[in-house]
Amino acid sequence: MSGRAAWVEHIMGMPISIHVRGSQPRGEAVTAAVRSVFGHLRKVDAVLSTWRADSDLLRLQHAEVAPGSEDVHDWIAEVTSLCLQAEERTDGLFAAWRVLDSGRIAFDPTGVVKGWAVASASAYLAEVPDIAWSIGAGGDILCGAGRLLGGQAPVWRIGIQDPADAGRCVDVVGVAVGAVATSGNAIRGTHVRDPRTGGVVDRAGSATVVGPDLVWADVWATAAWVDPQRCARLLAERDPAYRLITVAA
Repeated sequence: MSGRAAWVEHIMGMPISIHVRGSQPRGEAVTAAVRSVFGHLRKVDAVLSTWRADSDLLRLQHAEVAPGSEDVHDWIAEVTSLCLQAEERTDGLFAAWRVLDSGRIAFDPTGVVKGWAVASASAYLAEVPDIAWSIGAGGDILCGAGRLLGGQAPVWRIGIQDPADAGRCVDVVGVAVGAVATSGNAIRGTHVRDPRTGGVVDRAGSATVVGPDLVWADVWATAAWVDPQRCARLLAERDPAYRLITVAA
């Protein structure tokens, strides 16, 4: 684990970073896997972007293609199912559907897509022997190890940023295999809505969830930002493998 390498590309409207530790961190197998990860994420953006007019998702919502047609990728059904599971699992603290002022119901799976995309893309790195890796995407991090990694996977030390001071960490968590997801307003402003009221969550602080799976760490972090006290109770009851860290104003 003496060597290290890093790559960064801007995809899905955010910087995506990949870090690799291993004896040959820029070997052919690693670089091929990294290319595949970035390629997978670009494909996800083409299918599920809520900003690109040519994405499968928006073309479907604008009735430019028919549900179930060959022009609609299977990923849309998969992500829709995950959004339904997330809403049920969080008792409605997470929701991908909301009613617009016009009365139309809008579907925005963004809160699931990022974690799901990174988790699915990481399969390429997981197939490379004898490496440890981490993928960072918009404040969320997934760590893992490749095949046949001898001994225990090394621990990545991940800082939790002070939402009031970007140059300061309020805590550090160690993760060898698992995920860290953070929700708050410090970087992207008020972008999370409380599904119960329809209004944005407008306060200082942050909510971070550490656990085995990035999809659910991300979902629970969003739910915790909406209602940290209720989310803490739900986590203890339904997903005790996940840990919540809140940072107050």
